[in-house]
This record gives sequence, structure tokens and C-alpha cells, in this order.
Amino acid sequence: MCGSPDKQQMDLEPLREIDLVSYLSSLGYEPVRVRRQDYWYLSPLRIERTASFRVDRIRNRWKDWGDGQSGGFIDFAMKFYGWTFPEFLKNFSEQYHRPVVAHRLPKGETNDTSPLVEIISERPLTSIALLRYLDHRCIPRKLAFRFCREVKYRMNGSSYYAIGFKNDRAGYELRNPYFKSSTTPKTVTTFDNGSDTLFVVEGFFDFLSLLTVFENELIDKVNFLILNSLSFFEGAREFMEKHRHVNLFLDWDKSGRSVTEYACSLAGCYGDSSDLYAGFKDFNKWLIENSKIK
Repeated sequence: MCGSPDKQQMDLEPLREIDLVSYLSSLGYEPVRVRRQDYWYLSPLRIERTASFRVDRIRNRWKDWGDGQSGGFIDFAMKFYGWTFPEFLKNFSEQYHRPVVAHRLPKGETNDTSPLVEIISERPLTSIALLRYLDHRCIPRKLAFRFCREVKYRMNGSSYYAIGFKNDRAGYELRNPYFKSSTTPKTVTTFDNGSDTLFVVEGFFDFLSLLTVFENELIDKVNFLILNSLSFFEGAREFMEKHRHVNLFLDWDKSGRSVTEYACSLAGCYGDSSDLYAGFKDFNKWLIENSKIK
């Protein structure tokens, strides 16, 4: 038997009161700027470069000035997930409507401790926000499903979600549209497929970009080293120099060029393969721009 309208109304009230700012944080969206009670975001409902999505935290209402849409929490959830109202009632389970309230220090107090990232849980990638972020970075979801996880983490008292890429000591590199960090222990990630050829990249988005372009030629056929930080280059030399060919796909910035030149001076096994994306900071930037052309 269906509940009465009064009962349904009573059940929706707690949902209407969910803090939009905290909920957006749980999805991986952080404000670009805050002015009094107004929190401005890059719209989570569409791709944009200038923040035009405003949340009035006192009224707990949002407005997307880019297309004129507005509403409260339920309206946002329906638009974000593409649900009708009956679908909202059916699908809005506990995992979606329990955001952690953002921790705010009393006025005049400061927090002198550095942010510590604590992993709460990990699972296969399911978050729509994270899947959209992969689409924005032009990474096929099937590759991300194979190599990445959805990680829920806590930092400074609040919980968030990110794409997690595991290293060789079971730590994670974490990425979402507004956050780039890692957990301890931090180290490199290696994939040993028994090849005498090694491809070396700085970050996992460059690794996934390589596979996006050359999947059939590379996946399971060459070895990979994802440094996760250039600081691990020296420590990874023993592993790299076991290979006959070490192809370097490092960034086109001062640090990346310096390490590439240093490596090529060490031994004949090293080779600079960055000409493929010359003119772009890294392989993923090249992939994104070339995908726009197609």
C-alpha cells in the first residue's frame, strides 16, 4: 500500500535539509571561491571553465547561472543523476544521502596540523562524478575499470571520493576534478609483463593515455613504470636498467626535461619518446586536445 501524502512529505524533509556544500564535497566538487554564504563551483551539471554554479548555504539552494536552472537538494540530485522524481524515491539509497558535514573551525582558531589522508573504503568505479571526470580526461572507462578503483577517503574531518590508482606498496594516488594527492606509503607502480621494453611515465593519467592510444600494441606486451613522482626516479633505476629499451614519456616541463636528459646521459638503454606530444605539458594534455579535433 502506498504511503499517504503526509507521510511522503515527512520522509522528504530530511533530504531537503541535506547540506549541499557538504554533499558536493562528498562527490568530489569543491568551491572555486566563497563569498560570505555564496559558494561558487564549476558546474557539476555540465562542463565549463568559469565557475557559474552558486550555492547559497544559508538557504541551501543552488543556481546554475550558465543555463538558468535552480532548486534545492532534491532538484539537484534528480538533475545530477538524470532521475525522474519516482526514480529519485527509488534510487536515493543510504550511500547517497549521508554526506559528512564539513568541519569548520570556530572563528579565530587555526588548524596547524597538515592534512592526513585516511582511506575509508575502496570499490569498483561507480560514481557518476568520477566517471564524468574520466570522460573529461578522455580515458575510456573500460581501462579505468581495469586499473583504478573508487576510493572513499577522509581528510580534515570530511569524507570525499576519488579515483584511486594503487602503487607497489598498496598506497594510492588520488584524483578527482579538484583534488590531487596520495596516501602513504607512496612509491612507484610497476607492471611486469616479461618484456625487455619498459615504458616510463610520471603519472597514472599518462599511463592510461598511452593505453588509450596504443592499447592493442602495448597492453600486456611491454612493461610499465609509473613513477608517481619524479623523486622516485633514482630509486627505480635498478628496475629500469634491467630492460634493453627504456622509453621515457616524461612531462614537457623543466623537471621532466631535466630528468629525461639526465637519464639519457646514464646509459644507452634510455630513450626520449616525448616528441609524440611535443608542445603539450604531458601525454594526457595531448590526448585531450587531439580528441577535440576529431
